[in-house]
Order: sequence, then structure tokens, then C-alpha cells
Amino acid sequence: MSVGEEVRDTQAPPQQSLGTEAARNLATITKTAPQMQEITSRWLLKMLPWVQVQGGTYRVNRRLSYAVGDGRVTFVQTGDRVAVIPAELGELPALRDFGDEEVLAELARRCEQRDVAAGEVLAASGDAADRVFLLAHGKVEKIGAGPYGDETELGVLADGAYFGDQSLVDGGATWEYTARAVTPCTLLSLSRADVYNLAERAESLRGHLAGLLSIPHQRTNHFGEAAIDVSAGHVGEAVVPHTFVDYDAAPREYELSVAQTVLKVHSRVADLYNQPMNQTEQQLRLTVEALRERQEHELINNREFGLLNNCDYGQRIQPHDGAPSPDDMDELLSRRRGSKLFLAHPKAIAAFGRECNRRGLLPESVDIGGHHVPAWRGVPIFPSNKIPVTDARTTSIICMRTGEAEQGVVGLQQTGIPDEIEPSLSVRFMGIDEQAIISYLVTAYYSAAILVPDALGVLENVEVSRWR
Repeated sequence: MSVGEEVRDTQAPPQQSLGTEAARNLATITKTAPQMQEITSRWLLKMLPWVQVQGGTYRVNRRLSYAVGDGRVTFVQTGDRVAVIPAELGELPALRDFGDEEVLAELARRCEQRDVAAGEVLAASGDAADRVFLLAHGKVEKIGAGPYGDETELGVLADGAYFGDQSLVDGGATWEYTARAVTPCTLLSLSRADVYNLAERAESLRGHLAGLLSIPHQRTNHFGEAAIDVSAGHVGEAVVPHTFVDYDAAPREYELSVAQTVLKVHSRVADLYNQPMNQTEQQLRLTVEALRERQEHELINNREFGLLNNCDYGQRIQPHDGAPSPDDMDELLSRRRGSKLFLAHPKAIAAFGRECNRRGLLPESVDIGGHHVPAWRGVPIFPSNKIPVTDARTTSIICMRTGEAEQGVVGLQQTGIPDEIEPSLSVRFMGIDEQAIISYLVTAYYSAAILVPDALGVLENVEVSRWR
């Protein structure tokens, strides 16, 4: 075979019909609507009961409560040295409402840093309590005595907590439990002697402490609310107690928050490229999806009304072993009646599943609108990627009771606003500028309210990267 014949044999045969590339120019392409990866299931928005807030503000009236100083303390770190922010000492019940900044700064300087190893006992039950501990980093467990002399765990404290605060005002105070470090801890301690030595020179502190000692004991229930006197089980002509229900004189008010954006569409696009899909409608659809995603993020993380930041500190618990275990979930459920749902990052749900597998447990599932959702004790566990996962691979799990009738968590909105296209979401035409660009103002109004503190609980510092 010659070279010419070999070349002819390797050439492609001549085209005998119309090619697919050319045919596509005459065909109607089957296409999808614009897709968006950011869209999630947004279970929180679906499961929250929404309350109509006609005046833009929602006031939560409660019984008068005498519980004070139940916050957390914030620290600053310089190298391996830790110091408490002076104003944060006002979180201690003995220093609540004390505003002398110079004295608070001096008290902060008198705090002594202490680094302890895991397993070290910080205070023993029955010993005299003469100082308050401020926990800058680590975990401390409170150990009590069981009915048969064995140890029982009363709780776990973590970053920002304090214990022993009663010792600052009660010279005869003793430790009611044993405090033991679970992990290596960094603490600051402030002794009663240092406080009273400073009080001898600082008249403002001396007067503040004297006022605490002179305040009569207020009768409260175990929630810290003003007691209601009730008599029961009496016979004959016993005197029936008189009582009244006192209200909080300064109830909290929630104003509707707002999320907004301006959507711009060129008039040429809106006029000429609307078949088979309306360009303006598709632009608006994706914008609304992004706005709703941001709404759910704010409901969880906003500092003013977000669930994570507004959970009562008495309703925050720590995992016993880092990873979220069935025991931790049971503890979270036991803090409130009628829990309606858990909310957790998908990584936290996976970590909980691994703990169940390790123990040979199979979590059940419940049907929610045709979706099979994992559950624990019959309470569904909904995923939400809006709950943050820290660089240390820890996150939180939220448990809540919902609804006004149940004194739970409610979402706040106002329907019937001008140019509304969805409940509490409006799209307003803003005009056309000199460049022929059409503008629409897209606005969503929303907030969330926790009616009573035990409506919401959080399991904090959950480890999501532990594999056994």
C-alpha cells in the first residue's frame, strides 16, 4: 500500500446528514429555572409558630423575678495571662448594679490566676467557702453525695461560668458540692478577704455590700419568681393567706428586625428575554430565597434576639464527654416540659448518631410532612447549617418548646404590609434610572421571642469531629 492510499484510509468519511451542533440552532432547548445551592430546608422557619405583631413591637410580660447575677463573665488573654474585664464582675450577684469603675478595676487586678490539671479538686464539699472562682477556660464538674454515699454529678461548668459567689457576702458559707476539673482549666479566684479589705478603703463598695446585708430575704419559688402564698390541707377555721401576683415592671420588648436588598433588572432584559421564563420573576425568586436564608440565620445568631445568644444561662448545659451522647440529650429534654423540637448542625446530628451506634442504640424517626426526620424520645431533630461550627470543631444543639399557649418560643412577623408577596415580605417598585435599570426594594420583617426562660435550652461545646 502506498503512502497516499494509507492517508485516504485514515480520513473521516464525508458527512451525509445535518450535524447535531448545527441542528441545536433551530431547536428549542429544554432548560431549567436558575438553580441555587444556598437554598436549605429552613426547618426553623417552618416549625416556628408565627405571631402577628401589628404595632411592630412585641412585649413579653412575666411575673416579677428576683433572680439576678446569672450571666457569664468575659476575659481577655495576653499570652498565657488571663484577666477578667472589670465591668464583667457586675455579673456576680454580690456586685450586681455596682457601678464604680475604679473599684471594679482594682477588684479585677486582685483576681489570682490559677492553672489546674484535669482531675484536680478545686473545692471540697463541707469546706469553708472563702472565694469565688471565675472559669476562663476548661470544664469543671460539680460533684455531690448520693443517698448511699456514692458520688453524683450535679452539673458541668464551662468557659465564662463562676461558682462560690455566695462566699463574698456570707462569712459562714461552706461548699455544698465538690468542684473538680474535668479538663485542664484556667481560673481566676477572688477572695472574700480581698473584697472586704478594699471595702475598708472604698466607701462605695462598703455601702454597696452593707446594702446587700440589709435587704430582707425575698420569698421566691425555685424559678426565682415572687412567691404566691397558697394554703392547702388545712381544716377548721384556719386563716387563709392573702396574696397577689406581682409583675415585672420593665418587661422586655422585641421590635421587628429587617432584612433588605435592592434588586436591579435592566429594562432591556425584562422586555426582550422573558420567554419561556420571566427574567424578573426568576431574579426575584432567587433573591427571596437568599433573604429567607438570611432570616433564619438571624433568628439563630443575632445578638439582640437570636436563639443562641438569648438562651438563659441556667438553661445552658455542657456535654459530659464532649461528643453529644444520649445522656446529654436526655438532660436537655429534662430541663423543660413539652419539648417540640431539636435543632442541630448536620455534623452534630452525625456525631450523635455515632454515639448511639457506639452504644448499640437505634434512634427512631418521625414523619414531618412526608419527611422522615431523626428523633430522640419522640422529639424530632431538625438539621440547620446556620448553627455555627467553631474552628475547634464544636457546635451547639438547641431544644425548644414552641407556641404562645405553651409559653414557648415564637416567631414574630407582621402580615398585610404594602406590596406583600409572602407573609411579612414585600417587593416595592423603586423606579427606573437614567441607565434604564429597574429597581425593586425587597424587604422581610421578622424577630423571635422566648416567652419564659425554660422554653429554650442549649447543649454547648458539642464536639463533632470525634471518632472512636
